[in-house]
Amino acid sequence: MIQSMTGFGRGCASSSSKKITVELKSLNSKQFDISTRIPGFLREYEIDTRNYIAKGLERGKVELTVSIDNLATEASATLNIPLMAVYKKQFESLGEELSLPEPADWYSLLLRMPDAMKTETVAADEDDRKALEEATRQAVEHLREFRIQEGKKLYMFFREKLEAIDMLLRSIEPYEKERVPKIKARLEDQLARLTSIEYDAGRLEQELIFYIEKLDVNEEKQRLGAHLNYFRETLGGEDILSEGQGKKLGFIAQEMGREINTLGSKSNHAEMQKIVVKMKDNLEQIKEQVLNVL
Repeated sequence: MIQSMTGFGRGCASSSSKKITVELKSLNSKQFDISTRIPGFLREYEIDTRNYIAKGLERGKVELTVSIDNLATEASATLNIPLMAVYKKQFESLGEELSLPEPADWYSLLLRMPDAMKTETVAADEDDRKALEEATRQAVEHLREFRIQEGKKLYMFFREKLEAIDMLLRSIEPYEKERVPKIKARLEDQLARLTSIEYDAGRLEQELIFYIEKLDVNEEKQRLGAHLNYFRETLGGEDILSEGQGKKLGFIAQEMGREINTLGSKSNHAEMQKIVVKMKDNLEQIKEQVLNVL
């Protein structure tokens, strides 16, 4: 069973004073690419956290968000009274210089000034580190579960499209059999109109055989059938988890496209060309969704 690169996971864990929540969002990408939003006091653990997520998710464009809720009851912010006193003195000097009245509400004015509140910076301790690790572990696990569920949907989608291409491939056979006599008859009819030109009938027969052989699509049909089977094998079983198959499935889809294009160029038959167009439509849907496979 394949996995999707798209997913979301959340994990929560608590230390003695904080509740740490880790959220992970993942979209498709050729490589592993992560952007982070982590509170400053946890920055020292960012590299380890990135490495853990990279190992667990392998590939995808990942967004990591870490948020903190303080569980401690004591206030972590205090008034910066010395700085507010400096501000008040400067305002008073400004009022005297410009003959302005005193503010009606000193409190609201001073509290709006930069750095009027001091927030105590608390360094992360071992308890916080363990809580971050546990929340990250949960988020990665939940995202992987999400990817597996999305992978099941992709699996069923691919099986359906492969079966559609397979049926279209088999539907070519009747038109293929009737095509050769029609082409031969059309060429002979056109040559019959050229009464003033003499030609070697034996040589003509050889040229007809050579021309018709160039229109033969048996090899393309066999190769396309083999690619369809290889795609199914790479998808794996419905209950067997497989990882890192997205790029391989993409390469197989490209090879399928080459054979379908050759079928179209060789068909020389209206109904066969309609079938080829339907095959291309199914294949384009496969290629579009393969980009989401891990």
